[in-house]
Amino acid sequence: MLRNGLEPWHLMIVAIVAIVLFGSKKLPEAARGLGKSMRILKSEARAMKEDDAADKAGTARPPATDHTAH
Repeated sequence: MLRNGLEPWHLMIVAIVAIVLFGSKKLPEAARGLGKSMRILKSEARAMKEDDAADKAGTARPPATDHTAH
């Protein structure tokens, strides 16, 4: 049934449905939000890997300081 996965026409249908649901004005804003979320997720995953590597090596990283709370 799903032997080939996503074909180009599948993606075209998804794009058309997204445009109909969200409208063309909201799509760039949604894409920016998604990109920002992906960058945050990527940086957090990298930080977790660094913490795990530091724990295994026996050197502890100092805790991150929150500069936003004053």
